Amino acid sequence: MPINVLFAAAEADWPTYREPLTRAFAEAGLDCALARDLPPDQVDYIVYAPSSAVQDFSPFTRLRAVLSLWAGVERIVGNDTLRVPLARMVDHGLTQGMTEWVVGHVLRHHLGMDSHITGQDGTWRKSVPPLARDRSVAMLGLGALGQAAARALAGLGFDVTGWSRTAKSLDGLKTDHGAEGLARVLRRAEIVVLLLPDTPQTRNILDADTLSLLPRGAIVINPGRGTLIDDDALLAALDRGQIGHATLDVFRTEPLPAEHPYWSHPRVTVTPHIAAETRPDSAARVIAENIRRGEAGEPLLHLVDRTRGY
Repeated sequence: MPINVLFAAAEADWPTYREPLTRAFAEAGLDCALARDLPPDQVDYIVYAPSSAVQDFSPFTRLRAVLSLWAGVERIVGNDTLRVPLARMVDHGLTQGMTEWVVGHVLRHHLGMDSHITGQDGTWRKSVPPLARDRSVAMLGLGALGQAAARALAGLGFDVTGWSRTAKSLDGLKTDHGAEGLARVLRRAEIVVLLLPDTPQTRNILDADTLSLLPRGAIVINPGRGTLIDDDALLAALDRGQIGHATLDVFRTEPLPAEHPYWSHPRVTVTPHIAAETRPDSAARVIAENIRRGEAGEPLLHLVDRTRGY
């Protein structure tokens, strides 16, 4: 009897994922019937994205797990009708994409590339940046994405300190934690990168008070969650020069409304939520492995802790 897998994501995603999922199931030796429409009481697993019309999980009486295509689960983790295990997406393609985006923008600000790109007016502007070893970078968030980006920056020689809400000991990385640790990390961070999840404890983690701790002219880079930053506080800090520039990939409302002041602010770079996209081929293999594990009675990969929200 086949394993029934419901693909519950945006309709436009179906042609993109159908073949990679089918191929990954076959490679894993799984007899899966993948479909966009199945009777709820016959569904064993749901491959899910919050863009799906499926919001009530109570009719899925045979459901064994929900396997998210997204790294962020804040739009589903609080759903009271979801009573089965929920796994978030962690895959090599997504991690590599985030690492490349973070490293690219850290280097851009470290080297002062914007002044050369936009300043082609015949003026010879010569300024020599410090070496990476003399540039302090704070990585707020030490999950899979934060660790990968922090290690890549440390590998280039940057003085990287990672911060998390609870203590973590990571080979080759300096770390700190808790409220006092956050203050210590921010006070010396010339560049701060946010890769935290969206939880009640992390929302507005950069507000007027914490932004004021940063050295004057510090750079803020946010590819994590739009809710991590108090927008009004950031704009005020940019206006008075406390923050030198903000490069933002995520926002409370997406697409970012055309009238939002971020678009026109001279010290803000907006990128359209492109830092880390799920790659269908690699994501499909993660989904297939979790279904294999579920069928074998093994623990699922990347299982969400509902009490922590991620």
